[in-house]
Amino acid sequence: MSQEILKNVRGTLERIKPYSPGKPIAEVQREYALTDVIKLASNENPIGASHKAQEAIREALSELHLYPDGGQTLLKQALAKRFSVSEDMIVIGNGSDEVITFICQTFLEPGDEVVVPTPSFSEYDFGTILMGANVVPVPLNSDFSYDLNSFLDAITEKTKIVFLCSPNNPTGTYIRKQEFRQFIENLPPHVLVIVDEAYNEYVEASDYAQGLDFLKEGFNIVVMRTFSKLFGLAALRVGYAIGPADIIGYISRTREPFNVNHLAQVAALAALEDVEHMKESLRVNREGKQQIYEGLAALNLSYIPTETNFILFDTKVDAKQVFQSLLKKGVIVRDGGIFGLPTYIRVSIGTAEQNERFLRELAEVLAELKTNATV
Repeated sequence: MSQEILKNVRGTLERIKPYSPGKPIAEVQREYALTDVIKLASNENPIGASHKAQEAIREALSELHLYPDGGQTLLKQALAKRFSVSEDMIVIGNGSDEVITFICQTFLEPGDEVVVPTPSFSEYDFGTILMGANVVPVPLNSDFSYDLNSFLDAITEKTKIVFLCSPNNPTGTYIRKQEFRQFIENLPPHVLVIVDEAYNEYVEASDYAQGLDFLKEGFNIVVMRTFSKLFGLAALRVGYAIGPADIIGYISRTREPFNVNHLAQVAALAALEDVEHMKESLRVNREGKQQIYEGLAALNLSYIPTETNFILFDTKVDAKQVFQSLLKKGVIVRDGGIFGLPTYIRVSIGTAEQNERFLRELAEVLAELKTNATV
């Protein structure tokens, strides 16, 4: 290969850090010669996908030779009905990641600015840098809550987009109604707010700011949701955004034909109707959250109260060592170092049995690290 070719690569790609996914179970099994491995790293639904969604996939297997519905008609209709919006206010992507890229492709030029929270979801940075724009990070408070006044202060004439993740990944913290109203009412009219609500369905807080409420009031806001979490369809990649029809119309122009496959569409449509699966998923998460809270408290570890299906907690030691030691015991979690939090671990809430095993193995790992430190 001629090295001259590499000189033609867009310079902005040098600024992009490849996404670091959670380790897959098969890799850990192979690497450590294990057979029993649990994954609590990627905020997946521990009870799996809706049985109605699985049945819909089985029924659709005979249609694999046909192109999917390029307009995602039935799924859009179902979402429009669910949220009382018009179909032209919805764009559907191959996961929320693709929707973020759509948005950045629609609005950003080189030199533009995008304000993002930190720590938060890295794909906001990816989409921004891909378009040659600049990321303006705004740190969360010391307790990982939002200070939306700091976001207002970070906005300039070059700002095109503000990304807000609520509840936030990886912290589990959220934006309150009154705080968001004050923020959105003081926002310059040239700035678009994207509220990523991937974990919306798990929220129990009564003062949570629902993005759709503000959208329906006429503010410059686009709300993102996903089928990967509560609905358990992470493998199929279905995410969507709801916003003003004019804005969604332009965002949709960046969408490639047939970007969401047929099996994903039929599964998402069926999952929306599976009320029992949703109820059971929420029950398991609610009880699991309390189980892990109590377990961490028993270990004298501080955690961040969460409105999601994961918990961020402080190990008080090098989290990378905790992460590696847990891997060897067949428990996959998320090392907070990738979020700039070197002593923190993010753990997904699993089944009661998975949570119990995680807490047991964590106690052993911390005891081993303490013993080794005193030798």
